[in-house]
Amino acid sequence: MIHLDTHAVAWLYAGDLARFPRPVREVLEEEDLIVSPIVELELELLYEIRRIADHGRTVLDDLIGRVGLRVSSAPFHRVVAAAAQLDWTRDPFDRLIVGQALADAARLVTRDRSIRRHYRAALWDR
Repeated sequence: MIHLDTHAVAWLYAGDLARFPRPVREVLEEEDLIVSPIVELELELLYEIRRIADHGRTVLDDLIGRVGLRVSSAPFHRVVAAAAQLDWTRDPFDRLIVGQALADAARLVTRDRSIRRHYRAALWDR
């Protein structure tokens, strides 16, 4: 099982696999793909500011059907407790996405350098 950051979900939905390093593409093929529920909200905000073309729910529903993406069901209180400890960022989306990965004891695919610097289970170029 591996979690995906919001940009990874958007790129996967767009079929833009070239944005992922080869080792990450291999992981995407082999692992069960999971997202935090907060990814849907972040995608929706990106839709509202026209950074992506489709609603967050549309993106997730497509990937659920196409690649078997799943939404984490870790209890929200566990996610928030984990996120509350992440004082290295003020971004609530990053905190909750990493908190969700922590609650699930999972790796996280992210290009975000700050997350990779602080979350040892983050995966991008290694």
